[in-house]
Amino acid sequence: MKIIEKNLETYIVEKKSKFIANIIYVKSTQQIKKKYYDAKHNCFAYRILEDENILERSSDDGEPSGTAGMPILDILRGNNIGNVIVVVTRYFGGILLGTGGLVRSYSEATNKAILENNLLEMEMGYEMEVTLDYKNYEIFKYYCEKTGISIIGKEYGENIKIIAEVDENSKQEICKNSEKSRFKVIESRIVSKKLIRKIR
Repeated sequence: MKIIEKNLETYIVEKKSKFIANIIYVKSTQQIKKKYYDAKHNCFAYRILEDENILERSSDDGEPSGTAGMPILDILRGNNIGNVIVVVTRYFGGILLGTGGLVRSYSEATNKAILENNLLEMEMGYEMEVTLDYKNYEIFKYYCEKTGISIIGKEYGENIKIIAEVDENSKQEICKNSEKSRFKVIESRIVSKKLIRKIR
């Protein structure tokens, strides 16, 4: 499963109707309804991984059945994105779009929100602490960017201590190229890795 790297908001305009897409890492749709209280439609879909089961729900929020919530959910399913809520808010521009136009617009707004984000792939891996000289920090940082390793913490002192999420291959590479005193495995757990992806 993949998750988004950050919450963000984008929008598209279709025949004077404005479609505002909020893509959010597991938060309540009620917050969006409050923010856009004057909008006619706040359509949403979510996929949440809970106890090894994927919980899904979608809502057309007054739009014709199947024209909003389900197209959003289909895109999340097609890209295997979880632990996320996408809420697309529509301000009516005075021109009817028809069912096909609504499906295309809600889908386009959702796709744009995903395209402007980074996706992280979830897999079994390790949380590691790596101790670096200041002169080697930029080299290690570049290595992490190139291989998709997530740096989740830093501590500055005589040296720099980096907390990173790594998969098995990256762990072996770090261990092979570092002195044993320079790294330690904190724990094994599900970690995230940046992913280059295509929108479906």
